[in-house]
Parts: sequence; C-alpha cells; structure tokens
Amino acid sequence: MNTILNNLVLIKKRIAIACKKSSRNADEVKLLLATKTVTPDKIKIALAAGEILIGENKVQELKEKFEVLKSLPHQTHFIGHLQTNKIKEVLKYVDCIQSVDRIELAEKMQRRLELENKTIDVFLQVNTFNEASKFGIAPEKTIDFAMQVKQLDRLQIKGLMTIGLFSSENEKICRCFRLLKTLQQQMLDKDIPIYELSMGMSKDLETAIEEGATIVRLE
Repeated sequence: MNTILNNLVLIKKRIAIACKKSSRNADEVKLLLATKTVTPDKIKIALAAGEILIGENKVQELKEKFEVLKSLPHQTHFIGHLQTNKIKEVLKYVDCIQSVDRIELAEKMQRRLELENKTIDVFLQVNTFNEASKFGIAPEKTIDFAMQVKQLDRLQIKGLMTIGLFSSENEKICRCFRLLKTLQQQMLDKDIPIYELSMGMSKDLETAIEEGATIVRLE
C-alpha cells in the first residue's frame, strides 16, 4: 500500500514541477493509471487516494475487475487496440475509448451504440512517428478521419492520443508530441472541438506536458 501511495506522490510532484516549468496550471493535466495486470485490490488503494482515471487494454481484464471496482467513483478508458469483434463487450465496461484509429471501427461502434441508445467519448489514436508496425491513423490522414468520425453522432470526439516514440533521443520524442499538438490546433481551426491530448508516460511525461499533454499515463 505504501509503495502505491508513494509512487502516486512522486508522480504528482513530477507533474507539478513540469507544469510550473512550462507555465501551466497543474490542474490542466490529469493522471491516467494504466492498470494492465494490476490487481483490483491495488487499484482500489489508488482510487481511495483520490485517483479517478484508469486505463485497461484487455477485454478480459475489464470484465474481471468491473464488479470489484464499480462501487468506487472512477472512469475507465480503453487504451488498447480495439478489434471490431470486441466492441460489444468493451462498451459494457468503459466510459471512453482512446484508440479509435480506423473508419471501419468507428462505424461499427456507431451501429452498436445506436442499438443500445448510448453515446461514448472517444479519442482518435495517431501514429505520430509513422512506424508501420504501430497502430494509429497516419498524421496526414488525421483531419479527414476526424471529419468522418464527427458525422457519427454516437461518438463524441474528446481528444487525440498517441503512444510516443520509444527512444533515448528527446528531440525525436518531442517531435511526436508537438505533431499531435499541431493536429489539435488544425482541428480546432476547422471547428472540431478537440481539447484533450493523451500523450506521455512515466518515462517522458515532462516532455509531454511541455508540449501540451492534458492526460499522462502512469504504467
């Protein structure tokens, strides 16, 4: 328990320092706890300490943890690659899907949500470093993709998400995050109200905050 609470204190300090350095209000940056393989009992400790955002990327784990955690105030984001045949299951357990990256997925989500008479918040996942093996829409196709998704009234676009480049070269990481910020501004100019940027993890959250992140991920 102490380890979990100490880690949260340390990460919050890092966020506060990074925000001060970037002349940003620390309240602008939310912490999302990536809880893959983390037991419900450990998650409950973090939620009891005031954290409210958790991220899962496996349907099976969503199902297993849902009943244990549902009595505690929190939001669950799906942060993994979503297969179309898992849409129905995932929609039972999450408040937001951060990994919408292709129109086939978006349209099937729309149809399922119409059947259930529901809406859901989504982020569009962008492959900011154009690595063929990674998921996400290509940067040059992101605006057109956003315009398509905007027509699907059951999907509420809240932001953009990217998995930053795994590199020791900070400038390359910066370019990924800066590109996401640029795309956000281009969308705002086209009246697509995208205000959230989910980017940065424990290893590079300072860089992400400097470039405009509003959600950073703690693994």
